Amino acid sequence: MRDSLFELAPVTEPQRQYYFIENAASLIKLREAELLHPMTFHVTTFGCQMNAKDSEKMTGILTEMGLREVGDEYGADIVLYNTCTIRDNANQKFYGHLGTLNGKSHRNSDRIVAVCGCMMQEPDCVEKLKKSYGFVNIIFGTHNIYKLAELICRHLTGESHVIDIWDKPEEIVEDIPTVRKYPFKSGVNIMYGCNNYCTYCIVPYVRGNERSRDAGEIIKECEKLASEGVKEVMLLGQNVNSYGNGIEGSLSFPELLKEVEKVEGIERIRFMTSHPKDLSDELIQVMKASNKICRHIHLPLQSGSTRILKAMNRRYTKEQYLELAAKIRSELPDVAITTDIIVGFPGETTEDIDDTIDVIRKVRYDGAFTFIYSPRTGTPAASMDGRQSKEWIKAEFDRVLNAVQEESKAMAVRFMGNTESVLVEDVNEQDESLMTGRMSNNLMVHFPGEHSLIGKIVNVKLTECKGFYYMGEMV
Repeated sequence: MRDSLFELAPVTEPQRQYYFIENAASLIKLREAELLHPMTFHVTTFGCQMNAKDSEKMTGILTEMGLREVGDEYGADIVLYNTCTIRDNANQKFYGHLGTLNGKSHRNSDRIVAVCGCMMQEPDCVEKLKKSYGFVNIIFGTHNIYKLAELICRHLTGESHVIDIWDKPEEIVEDIPTVRKYPFKSGVNIMYGCNNYCTYCIVPYVRGNERSRDAGEIIKECEKLASEGVKEVMLLGQNVNSYGNGIEGSLSFPELLKEVEKVEGIERIRFMTSHPKDLSDELIQVMKASNKICRHIHLPLQSGSTRILKAMNRRYTKEQYLELAAKIRSELPDVAITTDIIVGFPGETTEDIDDTIDVIRKVRYDGAFTFIYSPRTGTPAASMDGRQSKEWIKAEFDRVLNAVQEESKAMAVRFMGNTESVLVEDVNEQDESLMTGRMSNNLMVHFPGEHSLIGKIVNVKLTECKGFYYMGEMV
């Protein structure tokens, strides 16, 4: 059976994967007959929106195979971890989950454990799994997540340990089953990989160089999503501003946005993430003229020091960043600007942190993700000298965090009393009489309402600012 299963498989994608999904479903039924219960699965996702989108695809594949998703990873028959390696704490969280899973193996000794994502593109991590976590059955990376059903077939037909890691990406395969977390909003991958090679970042090494999807395929996906009731799409890429670069005849990112705007049924468009060196005047003007593109730009700073920015290979100066931010604020006065900041980069001094805080005060961020530098093996920064003590880094991190919180709290107040368009996302976790939604500028608002409002866009008057979110009432 095994030989014929793989010999008869189509060569072209995604037909090959639909073939394996169908055969995996049959193999799952046979296994269920042995186990005497329906098989379940659980997916745990670490990391960014790209990983979350990948997990939705793998959830779709597993669901299509006839498995039922459950909330308890330790009781599931198939446990899948989609890993992130951007910082060491993400790695440690993953190993913590694996250790706990192994400790509770008595609850389901026949489970299948699969691990994928960015960590698996690092040979040291794979070797650690093989040596210390032998109960992991399937290991694959970032470039072939669409092959999940095929890998499960390999395991169910006799391979106790399946390892399928690609050094570099091959074709882009998108047309596979997907189960979205929210039926009314969805991420849309427009490109993969990154060409920037910031000295602290592992992403280009684990996700490969930039590969832009065909614009026509992106528009088709958006049209399909709209037909399924999706109102908001988020265009995803490590650096969306460089979409289409180097591809003859390709649309630029602002041109792509204008095409997505034309899709009937899509009412909101977001994008993530922008690199400052590539954010064009054309993009600002497209946003200014649009009624659909949300008033939010995530513009990673990383450091306010030109000297540190050069060491990071960010390819802009403090002054250039400030000029760009001022232009955005001038042309889009209602826009929310959020950012990423790293503290403790090798060679960083108090004066460099002063520069970062100066940028925070001048840009007046609406929010920021602030991180302590985490060395990533294989990146240039990992071998740089000049790391400060943990005590110094903690003190400077607190200084930066306080500055961010002060500015973002002050910026949030400017919308007080406005009536804003809100996409209702869920029931409030603390109070079931309240609904929780997100404004165009990405701020959250909580207001009294019925559960039937979930997935709808409604007008809400902002009545009370709570610092980083609002209370309101529907009008």
